[in-house]
Amino acid sequence: MTAHDLQKALAGIAARAVTTAEEDAAAFSRLASFDQGALYVGRFAGETPWERHRGGDELLHVLDGAVEVTVLTDEGARKTHVSAGCVFVVPRGLWHRQLALPSVTLLAVTPDDSEVSNADDPRTRS
Repeated sequence: MTAHDLQKALAGIAARAVTTAEEDAAAFSRLASFDQGALYVGRFAGETPWERHRGGDELLHVLDGAVEVTVLTDEGARKTHVSAGCVFVVPRGLWHRQLALPSVTLLAVTPDDSEVSNADDPRTRS
């Protein structure tokens, strides 16, 4: 059992654009395993690629700044503004992306089975 220092984990992570899987990995620090996934802390600016997690929900806790989370549902794209101190749960299996306003620091509990897409609408790829 270990306590994790979020400020230490964030040291050296600048709020920069995250447009690729490599940039995403550089923007987040993995703190610990959690159930079928992991606990991450990170910061970024701009808009992330689409992602989804078939194995479970994803929890986002905004620590500083704000983010607009877009989730693609059967009824269309649903946008939710999430500010510092708030949490948001992305339902299992739904494509989603985040737009930092203008930058965000967050804690995420993410399943390990992430898929990433840079398509305009990842639901239509073959």
